[in-house]
Amino acid sequence: MIDDRFKIFCGSANPALANAICQYLGVELGRAEHGRFSDGETRYQILENVRGADVFVVQPCSHPVDFHLMQLLLMIDAFKRASAWRITAVIPYYPYARQDRKDRPRVAISAKLVADLLETAGASRALTLDLHAPQIQGYFNIPVDHLFAAPVIVEYFKRKGLGPLTVVSPDAGGVERARYFAKKMDAPLAIVDKRRIDVNVSEVMHLIGDVSGRPALVIDDIIDTAGTLVKTAEALLDNGATKVFAASTHPVLSGPAVERITKSSIDEVVVTDSVPLSAEARKIPNITVLSVSELLARGIRNIHEETSISELFI
Repeated sequence: MIDDRFKIFCGSANPALANAICQYLGVELGRAEHGRFSDGETRYQILENVRGADVFVVQPCSHPVDFHLMQLLLMIDAFKRASAWRITAVIPYYPYARQDRKDRPRVAISAKLVADLLETAGASRALTLDLHAPQIQGYFNIPVDHLFAAPVIVEYFKRKGLGPLTVVSPDAGGVERARYFAKKMDAPLAIVDKRRIDVNVSEVMHLIGDVSGRPALVIDDIIDTAGTLVKTAEALLDNGATKVFAASTHPVLSGPAVERITKSSIDEVVVTDSVPLSAEARKIPNITVLSVSELLARGIRNIHEETSISELFI
């Protein structure tokens, strides 16, 4: 049961999502003041008493990533110093997740660094959504609840009634995610063998599986520059797919992404509101945005009430 010690605050990254979460839970968004000093440094002040409160800070670290991450750290520090009982960092889009291991010499493991920063700032626990690599949970020494947008997306495509289709993973790393979709939609699975030749540059090699004569649904966690997605769609159509649909949790859509999707042969791109779409991205005629506010709200409520999170995975 929600009580007076339960409070939700948000940064400037996605206030619409935070407000939707609050609306579902029937609580008011916490009062705070965001600002910057003249040199660009961010500042944050809580405008209500949070002593002894169970505080949830909603902040996806989308563009500009560094600013939103720093803002999140300052918010957590402010709540710690204001004597909040527990501080849960609700991070629908976890930053720097794609650097989760040393895949080449002399590189940083940024996903681990971010986890350390959140703990140092004072986070008691974290709630995330579709991490780029599930093992990032192990970088934390505090509890992490990892939710998935899959139930929301699966339900949408079931309602569309596309008939027999093939679920496609655009690379080997996403097979587990695509397999979940395939199982829930009672569909076969195909995999695209993708060779990455540089950062944000990939080259599709060949398709493992059969998509001939049926629609294909490409599943990924992030759409960044959309290079992988567009090349995957071309490969699927070349191999006989009748239509190509795409679904992704995090519509980062940076660089040439909007232009690429607009010019592509993809029938529909389905994303969530984990991060807000840019004004340019909102003009894409074939993009559909599903809300994960209810999913996150239920996760937040269950954490506060100390009940199971696993029911949200079904």
